[in-house]
Amino acid sequence: MAASETIQIRILDKEYQVQCPPDEKAALQESAQVLDQRMREIRKSGSVIGLERIAVMAALNLSYDLLQSASGAAANETAKKELLRVDRKLVKALQGLGKESV
Repeated sequence: MAASETIQIRILDKEYQVQCPPDEKAALQESAQVLDQRMREIRKSGSVIGLERIAVMAALNLSYDLLQSASGAAANETAKKELLRVDRKLVKALQGLGKESV
């Protein structure tokens, strides 16, 4: 198991030290950038005041996006299975037509 390293991330002008495995460093930094951007957008809207509330709203928004993405992936998988089922039926039908013409 790889040793964790401490990296610094910056969110809404505050520095945080976070430990993570070296191979996950880039993903953590990208996650911090996305969170920072979301929090800045929420703060800029002026509808939410206070760092804690902004963080909670950003977390809710990101969680919602994640769930929507997972739901979309599940729907895509269902559509793929249905298309494969229809494809098999078409292949069988076409094979049947080929036998009739012989």
